[in-house]
Amino acid sequence: MQIDVDARGQGLAVVNLQGRLDAAAAPNFKHRIGELISQGHVRLALQAAQLSFMDSVGLGALVSVLKVARKASGDISIIAPSAQVQKLLHLTAMNRVFKIFGSEGEALRQFQLSATSAAA
Repeated sequence: MQIDVDARGQGLAVVNLQGRLDAAAAPNFKHRIGELISQGHVRLALQAAQLSFMDSVGLGALVSVLKVARKASGDISIIAPSAQVQKLLHLTAMNRVFKIFGSEGEALRQFQLSATSAAA
């Protein structure tokens, strides 16, 4: 699995995921995302269009980092999940837990709106 990070400032980062988020990749994924959160990037938009496969262990890792982000007063959204990932999210009802957006722009606007309303 390849993980590329594009930090956007103000605690926001876009994380591009490529490959498979499965039992083999889950520990590294949790470690890398945990590092980002500990560095202050608590609002993460996961670009999942190139995430070709996710299994139950990968989904568990995703839920685990969501808990860490929320504990740090942040959140995680998912951008344009691949068909397989989208199907898994729907089958497990995780599409109700994660905010899912069709584009990076939509996800970033939502994070900006939530940051504005939190500051008000």
